[in-house]
Amino acid sequence: MSEERTLNFLEQIIEEDIANGVNGGRVLTRFPPEPNGYLHIGHAKSICLNFGIAQKYNGKTNLRFDDTNPVTEDTEYVDSIKADIQWLGFQWAQELYASDYFEQIYNFAVQLINKGLAYVDDSTAEEIAVSKGTPTEPGKGTPYRNRSVEENLDLFARMRAGEFKDGEKVLRAKGDLASPNMHMRDPIIYRIKHAHHHRTGDKWCIYPMYDFAHGQSDSIEQITHSICTLEFIPHRPLYNWFIEQLEIFPSRQYEFARLNLTYTVMSKRKLLQLVNEKHVSGWDDPRMPTISGLRRRGYTPASIRAFCERIGIQKRDNMIDVSLLEFCIREELNKTANRVFAVMDPVKLVITNYPADQVEEMTAENNPEDPNSGTRILPFSNTLYIEREDFMEEPPKKFFRLGPGLVVRLKNAYIIKGESFEKDADGNITTIYATYFPESKSGGDSTGLNVKGTIHWVSAAHAATAEVRLYDRLFKVEDPGNEEGDFKSYINPDSLQVISKAYIEPSLLNAKPGERFQFLRKGYFSVDSDSTAEKVVFNRTVTLKDAWAKEAKKG
Repeated sequence: MSEERTLNFLEQIIEEDIANGVNGGRVLTRFPPEPNGYLHIGHAKSICLNFGIAQKYNGKTNLRFDDTNPVTEDTEYVDSIKADIQWLGFQWAQELYASDYFEQIYNFAVQLINKGLAYVDDSTAEEIAVSKGTPTEPGKGTPYRNRSVEENLDLFARMRAGEFKDGEKVLRAKGDLASPNMHMRDPIIYRIKHAHHHRTGDKWCIYPMYDFAHGQSDSIEQITHSICTLEFIPHRPLYNWFIEQLEIFPSRQYEFARLNLTYTVMSKRKLLQLVNEKHVSGWDDPRMPTISGLRRRGYTPASIRAFCERIGIQKRDNMIDVSLLEFCIREELNKTANRVFAVMDPVKLVITNYPADQVEEMTAENNPEDPNSGTRILPFSNTLYIEREDFMEEPPKKFFRLGPGLVVRLKNAYIIKGESFEKDADGNITTIYATYFPESKSGGDSTGLNVKGTIHWVSAAHAATAEVRLYDRLFKVEDPGNEEGDFKSYINPDSLQVISKAYIEPSLLNAKPGERFQFLRKGYFSVDSDSTAEKVVFNRTVTLKDAWAKEAKKG
């Protein structure tokens, strides 16, 4: 974390705690994901905060899975979460699970019953909702609120033993039914779920609610700073009340604003819909805001950490422009990605005065931003592929590429002059004919020609082919989650365009999955995990410039 910026409010709290010797100056945070989906960029903010703040103050961070709902949890999610955290560059002090504490949490519930602060309720979910009252009217106890301690202990033990069906009974804390905070009005702390748990199997058929498991797990681990998002502010009085009544280690909860990002959705429920309804290819689809999707698209851990650092930590909800995330990866890849040649929409170019049987080796710089990146060799011949957009049969005045009578430099090669072209029956240009200036070779040009444009190319005889997937923003509106109607109706139909046969320079045949390149003049691309020795697949990570900002200005 940068030392130059001012401290965020959490750092101020921690520095004050350390100065006052709170918890002996110790800092222990935790990252508590539910293993019911893949992590997304919003979780990355929380990961960078929890792990980063602990690192800054010589503390530690536990990874604790909040696995209290066996119906939605899976070891696939556990494994993906661990992989994502490590990929981002962090390592936890301990790998823990709320299920590690099920016996202790159960005993905490028994303790509350013994103190007359919890009771078994046979009411239906609807009856319980009515009994809680409204924000303007106090709640009224159900007929079961005044059961004796002995009866509650007996019923709770029988709930654990599996005597009752799902939904037949719950355990509720006896709070304040007149509290203005609805969370304090006899919250449910245990429910019956006859479901197989991914770690404890069929040992349990009752499971603690998040509000009961969360604070107690923090306390068991002696977490000093329990950092949550803003929606947990009204839960904090309940968090503190349980700790006080149980007289256990007083972990403290602090809240910060979650990440909201334009042109995407962050709701795990909505992301699951996109996956289940096949709007995307899976959790790691490169259009998804998941960490695995961003990784597959070509984002780096450093770019995501830089993004999280730039957006900072706030106490108020706000919307972050996805352009900032794109800026962070552009900034990194501009320094680190080798420049290569790839032609997406090819048209044949024949240099009529270049010997047909000659092949030259042209030297190309790998990355002008990195003096240690070295050079590579590009084969050059009289028949090339160039981008169709780099030629116009009737070019306007300020068109500095190729056309009849126009001169342009072939990057790392020669200056050429457009002479003529051929078309097919549909009027599409099939072949362009040009002549070259033999004395104009890059690095030794003695022609004195003033050429304003440079274009890239690949030798037709030596080019390899690749599939190129052009990814764009998944939604066509800034805040799809808050638009009218079904959020999925705002999916961008052009969020993926596939070029099945792009021509690439031969060096790219050896590219490995995860390697990143700048396709000269086109954007930054990463080798996809679908790539094989027979077929290379590239994903566009991001364009060279923010094309959406340009469109917004037009609008």
